[in-house]
Amino acid sequence: MAIISGIANGMLLFLAAVGLTLIFGVLDVLNFAHGSLYMLGAYFTYFLVSANGVLAGIPGAFWLALLIAPMLVALVGVVMERFVIRPVYDQDHEFQLLLTFGLVLIIDNGARILWGTNFRSVNPPELLRFQIELFGSGYPFYNIFLIIVGAIAALVMWLVFERTRVGKIVRASSQDRGIANALGVNVPLVFTGTFLVGSLLAGLGGALAAPYQSIQPTLGESIIIESFIIVVIGGLGSFSGAFVGALLIGVVNSLAFLYLPSLQPIIPFVLVAIVLLTRPAGLFGKEVAA
Repeated sequence: MAIISGIANGMLLFLAAVGLTLIFGVLDVLNFAHGSLYMLGAYFTYFLVSANGVLAGIPGAFWLALLIAPMLVALVGVVMERFVIRPVYDQDHEFQLLLTFGLVLIIDNGARILWGTNFRSVNPPELLRFQIELFGSGYPFYNIFLIIVGAIAALVMWLVFERTRVGKIVRASSQDRGIANALGVNVPLVFTGTFLVGSLLAGLGGALAAPYQSIQPTLGESIIIESFIIVVIGGLGSFSGAFVGALLIGVVNSLAFLYLPSLQPIIPFVLVAIVLLTRPAGLFGKEVAA
């Protein structure tokens, strides 16, 4: 049961971490504000489907919110990329981190002003609000739904980036911007599209998390720390690494919460230390020749 809960949590972590690693892998930008986009996905869902929400009372409101909230987050991401992050593509990562940390302060405080500091919650839709019998006990079906959606998202992303022309263009732009541009690829458009997809995935993760965990302004801070741990464990820019790392952290967190609750906060950091000592480039990262 704990392992299944860990996989469900790992799928939410994957949706957050894969956007982060995608943006780093293609744009070479460390976006510290990625967790805030995840938080916005949860708040936008609350804004749409809560008792006083925009879609309150409309049949299928949750499913509409699951489409609208990630798109709103993607729009925020595009504005960020176009007007704030694009000018610092060629700057050092330290500068990018400082700049995106400023965005974290703006977005998080904006959420506090709009929705306050109280915990908010969203009910799962009636279609998913039941329990199934699992190992002799009742288990929320919504957690199974998270696993299914996360697995589908992972498969779709893998197919797009590994088996389509769009994926080849994105990979070519990430490997050599100059040559890609000389071959007629609109590199700035590819970068904006990549940032849009990364933001969309973060928003989808936040929207799915809205009925799963409490919504509050610090939600993005916790998810960004775990996302960075996952990206480091899996290897910077590695899609497979983000998937395996997210499931690993999700399951380990769940088991530690059950059996070693006092050590649970530090176990992910112990894991990342072990990985860095044994494989400095991460589990799926490419070693760089000295």
